[in-house]
Amino acid sequence: MEIQEAINYQRIAEAITYLKDNFKAQPNLDEVAEKVNVSPYHFQRMFTDWAGISPKKFLQYLSIDHAKQMLKQNRLTLADTAFETGLSGTGRLHDLFMNIEGMTPAEYKYGGHALDINYSFAETPFGQILIASTTKGICYMAFADEQEEALKLLIEQFPNAVYNQVVDTLQQNALYIFTQDWSKLSQIKLHLKGTPFQLKVWEALLKVPMGGLIDYGSIAQSIQSPKASRAVGSAIGSNPVAFLIPCHRVIRNTGEFGQYHWGPTRKTAMIGWEAAKASRH
Repeated sequence: MEIQEAINYQRIAEAITYLKDNFKAQPNLDEVAEKVNVSPYHFQRMFTDWAGISPKKFLQYLSIDHAKQMLKQNRLTLADTAFETGLSGTGRLHDLFMNIEGMTPAEYKYGGHALDINYSFAETPFGQILIASTTKGICYMAFADEQEEALKLLIEQFPNAVYNQVVDTLQQNALYIFTQDWSKLSQIKLHLKGTPFQLKVWEALLKVPMGGLIDYGSIAQSIQSPKASRAVGSAIGSNPVAFLIPCHRVIRNTGEFGQYHWGPTRKTAMIGWEAAKASRH
C-alpha cells in the first residue's frame, strides 16, 4: 500500500465529512476543494486516483437513495445471491475464501493463555490498521489512529497471550484485500474469540458481497433468528476483524448508513470505495 494513498485518504475523509454534512446543498467541486485546501484541479485528480471515479459520481454513491436502492436489491435477491453465492461467486472475490474457526473453550476462558500472537501495523486506503494473527489465522484487525491505544485494546482481548511484533504470511495475505490483487490471495482463515451466536453472525457477514448492503433484520433472518435484530447488532458491534468481516456493509432498514465502531466517516468511505470498485466489474 503506497504511503501517498494513505495520505490522500486523510484529505478525502475531510471531503466526505463535508459532503455528508452539506449533502442537501449539493456542493460543487470548487467548494469541496476549498474545504480541504487544495486546488479544484488537484482535488479532482487526487479524488479520482483514490476512488477510481469523480467526486460528483462518488457523491451519488454515498447518497441515501443509493443506499436504499442497494438495500432493496439485497432484499430481493438475499436468498438467491448474497447468502447462497457468498464470497466465492461475486466475480471480484472468487479467489478469496474465508473460514471461521472459533477458539477452544480454554483459549476463550483464559484470555488467550498459551497463544502466540504476531502483530504489526500497516497502511490502508482508510488509515493505519493493527493486524494480529495466531498460527491458525487472523484473530484481530482494527483501525489504529493511535498505535499505543490500539495495541492496548488488542492486549485487553487476549491478556494472557505472548505478543511478537512480527509481519507474517497470514497478515500479508489478508492485507492484499485492500490492493485487490486477487492473484496473490491464498486462503484467509480467521481464528476468532466469540460466542457461538457471534460466530454465526460474523460468518453471515462474510457472505454479503462487495458493493452490497444489508440491514440488521436481514442478517437475523439469514441465521434463522428473525426476532434477534438487537442481538445481531451487538454481535456486529463486537466484530474483532475490521473490513475482512464487513460489518461496514450493514445499514439501518431506513437506508441510513448508521454508526460504525471505527467512525461513520470511515464507514461512508468504505461503502463508496467498494461501490465504485464493484461498478467497474
